[in-house]
Amino acid sequence: MIINSLLFEAYLQCDTKCWLRAHAERGIGNTYAEWARLRDACYHDDAREHLLAMFPGTSRAIGPIICMNAKDPTWRVATDVRLQTNALESRLAALEKVHPEGRTKPAQFIPYRFQFANKLSKTDTLSLAFDALVLWQAIGCEAVKAPEQNSLTEAAG
Repeated sequence: MIINSLLFEAYLQCDTKCWLRAHAERGIGNTYAEWARLRDACYHDDAREHLLAMFPGTSRAIGPIICMNAKDPTWRVATDVRLQTNALESRLAALEKVHPEGRTKPAQFIPYRFQFANKLSKTDTLSLAFDALVLWQAIGCEAVKAPEQNSLTEAAG
């Protein structure tokens, strides 16, 4: 069984919810949950557009293939990044590649997760840590926290 980020988040919220999602059980509709999901999706889209506007068009990528040979110099920021290992899977909202000053050091990656919240919860930080773990296992590079900013709540404007 592959553990993906949605299953991991469900486990952080409720282990029964995780079990139901893992076994593809259908739930009955919840109006508030649907509204919150749509609000988060709109915020995600706005934040993604804001992040892409910060980089020139030649250094952007949407849905790139990320592998162990992550030395592709053509992009600096990527969105909708899908990562998968043998047992883990994650879909990153955005991934920034930071090239070190020396040529001997490998590039560092900053995973972004956009959340509509004024205050980060423990679930938010653990979900970002899960994304960093999958990134590390998928490409063998260490994920770092962006200096002077919180990569979890990059403002959409």
